[in-house]
Amino acid sequence: MDVTQMITDAGTAFASISFDISIPAILRVLFTVLVCVVAVKVLGSVIAKMLGKGHLDGALQGFLKTALRVVLYFVAGLVILSSLGVDVTSLIALLSVAGLAVSLALQNTLANLASGIQLLVSKPFSAGDYVEVGANGGTVKAVGLAYTTLVTPDNKVVHIPNSDVAAARITNYNGNTTRRMEIKVSASYNSDIETVKGTIRALIDADSRIHGDPAPFVRVSNYGSSSIEYTIRVWCNTGDYWDVYFDMMDNLKPAFDAAGVEMTYDHINVHMVQK
Repeated sequence: MDVTQMITDAGTAFASISFDISIPAILRVLFTVLVCVVAVKVLGSVIAKMLGKGHLDGALQGFLKTALRVVLYFVAGLVILSSLGVDVTSLIALLSVAGLAVSLALQNTLANLASGIQLLVSKPFSAGDYVEVGANGGTVKAVGLAYTTLVTPDNKVVHIPNSDVAAARITNYNGNTTRRMEIKVSASYNSDIETVKGTIRALIDADSRIHGDPAPFVRVSNYGSSSIEYTIRVWCNTGDYWDVYFDMMDNLKPAFDAAGVEMTYDHINVHMVQK
């Protein structure tokens, strides 16, 4: 496609346009303008109600309303120009070339816009969710048409282009109302296994935020070189996850001390044999 030739042809055709400015033509145009304005308002209202019933995101609703309103006014403009005797095909040809040039210049922006619409429709996350997007993690502050804004745990604001978000692996930690926690802890070989498990279960039973269904899991998971490893798995509400986790970590050592359970570290036992 020769874009330069298209521009030349469209410009020549557009320059040859002649307007009919007689009184009947003016009255006809005024009537056409009135009908088009009323039609745009009515159609805009109907479309707004339809979008409102679709439970779409507010940002996406606003974008679609604006885009459809622009399309309606554009069509109304073509109808009005046609009533003036203008050959609108020439104008459409010129605008298509201009649109092609603009789309090439704004290629990255349009990619972000398309990805933003995709995110708002598919809703892999919502404002307030804690997510990991590629190497970035934080609470979603806003999902715009061009950028997704995250607030990191240390209160930094990160703006990620929507095209990068749509192409990345997304982990939503608030996607479900409950979440499973897993903690691994070690104890000495000299500590009775049932005592260790009973001490851990007592801590679990004392925390009302931990769910009874699914049932808590406390089992031996590995026999290491210096200690026995225990795996703890419990379920809680997603919003309670970190509070439960840190409370459990704070309370394990004092509970083990009180029960006489030794929490060991990697070491080597040397036995001296006299001959």
